[in-house]
Amino acid sequence: MIILENITMEEFSKFLRKTKTIVFPFGAIEEHGSHLPLNTDALIIQEALKLVAKKKRFFLAPITYYGVCNTTRDHPGTIGITPSTLRRLSKDLVGDAYKKGMRNFLLISGHGGSFQMSALKETAELLVEELKGMKISVFSIYDVLRRELSEIAETPNDSHAGEIETSVVLYLSPELVKGRAAEEYPKIPKTFIVKDKVKYWPGGVWGNPQKASVEKGQKAIEAIVNKITELINDLEKQ
Repeated sequence: MIILENITMEEFSKFLRKTKTIVFPFGAIEEHGSHLPLNTDALIIQEALKLVAKKKRFFLAPITYYGVCNTTRDHPGTIGITPSTLRRLSKDLVGDAYKKGMRNFLLISGHGGSFQMSALKETAELLVEELKGMKISVFSIYDVLRRELSEIAETPNDSHAGEIETSVVLYLSPELVKGRAAEEYPKIPKTFIVKDKVKYWPGGVWGNPQKASVEKGQKAIEAIVNKITELINDLEKQ
């Protein structure tokens, strides 16, 4: 397992002869209902990638905890950054890793917000034009596993702080789950841009945490690990 922040510069040079793939994980500090920790997105992607790193050799970079949070930005506890900050940060990280010899890049987000993913994808489009011989992949785990995770969940349209995320945190760190919030869904008018989003989504839950279980969490993590491993292999083979 090559955990970037834990190795020396000599080890970096040695491992670089064996792999030129680096994964940059992105999370968020964001409300996840009254029952899950603010670092839920970061926790899930970090732990999943550690499991992937036991099966496959690549550089695992430290997570970027802060993300772009739009719908939840006014909820208690959410502390976010702007899309322009994320674009600049991700561009700098990939650019400097490229200078150090990396050529295969995966920007993997545990936070599925559309503004976050748009910022990362826009950056990747620019980088692939600028950096010769590099390959880059950008995705959120929920984008690439929507079908698989929906088959695990009993709740139709399960999403933020709902059945699946609660199940995964129960499996990974049960001590962080503080009971179960009630089933809830945002009531923001679809065609409106509203300022007070908390008014339309007071509990910050999208789904039914009451149906969460450790067993569902284990199945979800296994699906996430398998899919990420597959996508890393695909990128390296291109």
